[in-house]
Amino acid sequence: MNITDIHSKAVPIASAIRNAYIDFSKMTASVVAVVTDVKRDGKPVIGYGFNSNGRYAQSGLLAERFIPRVLAADPATLRNDDGSNLDPHKVWACAMANEKPGGHGERSVAVGTIDMAVWDAVAKIAGQPLYQ
Repeated sequence: MNITDIHSKAVPIASAIRNAYIDFSKMTASVVAVVTDVKRDGKPVIGYGFNSNGRYAQSGLLAERFIPRVLAADPATLRNDDGSNLDPHKVWACAMANEKPGGHGERSVAVGTIDMAVWDAVAKIAGQPLYQ
């Protein structure tokens, strides 16, 4: 039970809506895929996450700090107590290691995309996908 890779991509929201502050047609969002070594139907279980609209993609933060920290961690430190699944709280703590407390600002968006993808993977591994 390991995370084998984490992919991140900035994608356009490309919506023709706007409000007094934001033109969503020019905005981007981060999409994250957490790939595990667990197989279902011969394919790896992958958890997906994305950030909400109203924020731009967090490509730099994800690529420079958060994804490398999680991938560099000892896989055993990211698992639940019985080792049967990932522990989202441990993954979050790993991603946030060495970050100054408070004032999370855009960090919350970046870490939130990883967090969402990890919870999705955990549910799929447990046989209870979030979409169900």
